[in-house]
Amino acid sequence: MIGRLALPGRLPALLVAAGLFLATAGPAWAQAPSIGEPAPVVALRDLDGVVVDLGEIYGKKPVVILFWATWCPICEKLIPQFDSARARFGDRVALLGVNVTVNQDKERVRRHLAAHPAPFRTLWDDQGESVRAFDVLGTSVVVIIDAEGRLAYSGYGEGQDLVGEIAKVVR
Repeated sequence: MIGRLALPGRLPALLVAAGLFLATAGPAWAQAPSIGEPAPVVALRDLDGVVVDLGEIYGKKPVVILFWATWCPICEKLIPQFDSARARFGDRVALLGVNVTVNQDKERVRRHLAAHPAPFRTLWDDQGESVRAFDVLGTSVVVIIDAEGRLAYSGYGEGQDLVGEIAKVVR
């Protein structure tokens, strides 16, 4: 689901959707894994340029990924659930936020996070690698990977029960 920009009309949302599609389309387009299948392994960088290889995290503890953008109001509505997950599960789960980089730059994201701290480690997907690997078509998409590295949950929008879904995979 694509968040709305603060500009009138439908054009901004269409431009964002087109931008996300163009960033993810092409010969490397992957079909999303199904629940129970191994989660895609990608390596992204955080905002400081440090490589984060998801394959090194999988198999150690559950991983929760939010595909988000600073302009996404639905993503902002999911943050309290991530705060609750952090409070309840602590370091027994890895919380990651993948910025989809549509209409974003690192400085804008840094400013946003300074004003609105996030309870997850922010990753930068300017090449669309994770977006393609998980077949993400917009923002506010959440995926949960269990401790064995298999996709346990995938959903989008503000109506998700993330704490409940995470509880299913935390030991």
